[in-house]
Amino acid sequence: MKIHLPAITLTACLALTAVPSTAASASAQPAPSIQLELPRPTGPNPVGRDILPLVDSGRKDPWVPESGPRRLMVSMYYPARSATGGPAPYMTTAEAASLLQRKAPGAKIPAEVVSGTRTHARAGAPPKQGRYPLVVLSPGLGLPRASLTFLAEDLASRAYVVALVDHAYESSGTTLPDGRTITCVPLCDQPKPPEGGQAAITANRTKDIAFVLDELTGRHPAWKNARMIAPKWIGMAGHSLGGDAGAATMAVDRRVRAGVNLDGTFHPAVPLDRPFLLMGSRSDHVPGEDHTWDDGWTRMSGWKRWLTVARTDHTSFTDLSVLQQAAGMSGPDVLSARRSLEIIRAYVGAFFDQHLKGRKQPLLSGPSPANPEVAFHTP
Repeated sequence: MKIHLPAITLTACLALTAVPSTAASASAQPAPSIQLELPRPTGPNPVGRDILPLVDSGRKDPWVPESGPRRLMVSMYYPARSATGGPAPYMTTAEAASLLQRKAPGAKIPAEVVSGTRTHARAGAPPKQGRYPLVVLSPGLGLPRASLTFLAEDLASRAYVVALVDHAYESSGTTLPDGRTITCVPLCDQPKPPEGGQAAITANRTKDIAFVLDELTGRHPAWKNARMIAPKWIGMAGHSLGGDAGAATMAVDRRVRAGVNLDGTFHPAVPLDRPFLLMGSRSDHVPGEDHTWDDGWTRMSGWKRWLTVARTDHTSFTDLSVLQQAAGMSGPDVLSARRSLEIIRAYVGAFFDQHLKGRKQPLLSGPSPANPEVAFHTP
């Protein structure tokens, strides 16, 4: 997936504000300074965020073995007691530069604009007392973990702990604690995919997620606020390959009780006996359009829903829809970033409320007049 950003002047739009730049010389017209902003979370709780670097010393990195043990960067989002602490940065400038180079080559937009996207979490905010379900989020192949920040912040505001995972060498850019930024070049730019194709990448992600769960819920957890996690109530959601990884993880790890696939193809579909939500674009994922969803649906014996959203594309299920819209690259028939992200947060939040908190959600029962873009399918 690439976002092609043309050399155009960015103007204020739904998820963007423009303010004068103070750096312009007296002889030139002031250039606009662009501020991108994610939608505000819908839950009642302030949101805190910690960055958790993890090293799996028992496993060599499968894509770059010479780099040593498998390294994972995880953003932990959680309900906070108060909105204290500094704003949580969206991503590093190096990560943003790598994202633009890989997904939008030649774009006339500074990396600082992307890295400076306004978020709503506070770094290191004091955690709210209590124990909360855990949701693991996995991004699409070639995308950074930040691409699902809109969902991580919203779930945390609704009283979930969220582990947003960056899978090493599978992201456009991941900045490590030592300051190095690694990319997916060793994996994504191979002349041919790794042995086993994308199924091999998915299988490796199941090992990543198992390790993350061990580190968060084991006897000696790696995260200082791990006491917030209710270890018997764990869910997983992912975009694209991350959605495939969610299903694959559930197939091998009983700790994950419910899962969501956002616009991702299965490699391959697997049998599932626990709640699962399929949610994708109308153009690519109606019955008969993606045979892996047709196959996957027949293999799901637990609670299940198949939803498609009209006027969306693959980017609509990520934060990058905000960037795409700001650059004027959203087609006239594509939903605004605000609307598409609003729909996704509503249904994913309702799904986890029902299956991790036991609160029945009428939104999941069938079509809603409030959301005419969403169709329910029962093939």
